[in-house]
Amino acid sequence: MRLIIQTINLTKRYGKLVALNNLQLNIEEGECFGYIGPNGAGKTTTIKILSTLLQPTWGEARVCGHVVGYESRKIRPLIGYVPDFFGAYEDMVVQEYLEFFASAYGITGKQRKKVVGDVLELTDLTGKIDALVDSLSRGMQQRLSVARVLLHDPKVLLLDEPASGLDPRARIEMRELLKELRNMGKTIIISSHILHELAELCTTVGIIEQGEMIFHGPIGEIIRRVKTGTKLHVRVTEQMDLAALTLEKSEGVKGVEIHNGDLLVELKEHTRDYSSIARLLLRNNFRIQEIREEEINLETAFMRLTKGIVQ
Repeated sequence: MRLIIQTINLTKRYGKLVALNNLQLNIEEGECFGYIGPNGAGKTTTIKILSTLLQPTWGEARVCGHVVGYESRKIRPLIGYVPDFFGAYEDMVVQEYLEFFASAYGITGKQRKKVVGDVLELTDLTGKIDALVDSLSRGMQQRLSVARVLLHDPKVLLLDEPASGLDPRARIEMRELLKELRNMGKTIIISSHILHELAELCTTVGIIEQGEMIFHGPIGEIIRRVKTGTKLHVRVTEQMDLAALTLEKSEGVKGVEIHNGDLLVELKEHTRDYSSIARLLLRNNFRIQEIREEEINLETAFMRLTKGIVQ
């Protein structure tokens, strides 16, 4: 696959503060890349450099083979940048807003009308064509912001916290829109704190902390990396303390804790079959309500890999 985004030792300093430290990032064509990290980790700085709004202190960033800073004019027609906030456009209706930006992209005449209609339909905003931009809800403004960057059919979408501040329904609508764009073959970078939604959308993720990339790869790989053993959540109807003591005597059990009304049972490293846990409890007359294996997801992986340090 062709590399669309590439950074080599990308570094950005603000005085003594190092926002990015020798960042290495490779994103292939058609990838949907989830960019994860605490506030101040360097996500927005990376996206602003890739969108040609910031210059690196040193190192290199390439978009579709063009170098940021030297070939920014060639990069801008290829990208669509959606910031985490929407500027106010008072006294401008949705159609005027999109036609203004279409004109800025050099789209004229009948082609402009068609393109505006197409992006309104794609973002499900056709019914708001005559609404004042400033009167739209936060969710609709975010969809309008996506519509704006789709006018010139960019190859790369750079989305900085696109679901920030949205209510649950608006978040779902935004997620479905991004899935549609992914299926259209767009290369997408999404910075977000809503990790379970990134897990649904993204093919790969990058975790950044204090300006340094600490993981970059497929979601399945990150989950395998943090999964050091099997943990079970076991719930019995009564005598929780006695059930814990009973399970601690089991050969395959490494340890047992009582946590939020469950027995958290950690199995020894090579123990995969935990049917003996149920048999042991039943043999000792405990009534089992539930036995389930602890799920390792993107949120769990993020918490285990990061230290929670912010700059």
